[in-house]
Amino acid sequence: MAKTKVKVQFTFTLPIDESLLQHKTDAERKAKEVFVLELLRYGDISAGRAAKLLNISRWDLSDLMSAAGISPFAELTTRELDVEVETARKVVSNRIDEDCHE
Repeated sequence: MAKTKVKVQFTFTLPIDESLLQHKTDAERKAKEVFVLELLRYGDISAGRAAKLLNISRWDLSDLMSAAGISPFAELTTRELDVEVETARKVVSNRIDEDCHE
């Protein structure tokens, strides 16, 4: 699937005093964060893509995700989770066996 760039622009009117716009840049940055985090929440973009769009590190994205209540882990069925747990057990068991034979 070819990727195309889409410019997303939000325009809205608020009845506020112009003196309150001293934090306009921060508010615009925050609005962009919320938009990108919602795309991430619904699986429309990856965490890597979200970090790039926000021009932040994956560590900083992790902090934003945590604050927004977005899990870094995919939703798994009970069966998928069982497979993940069994795989982890095998990896740990193999490492223990390797350490014992050194």
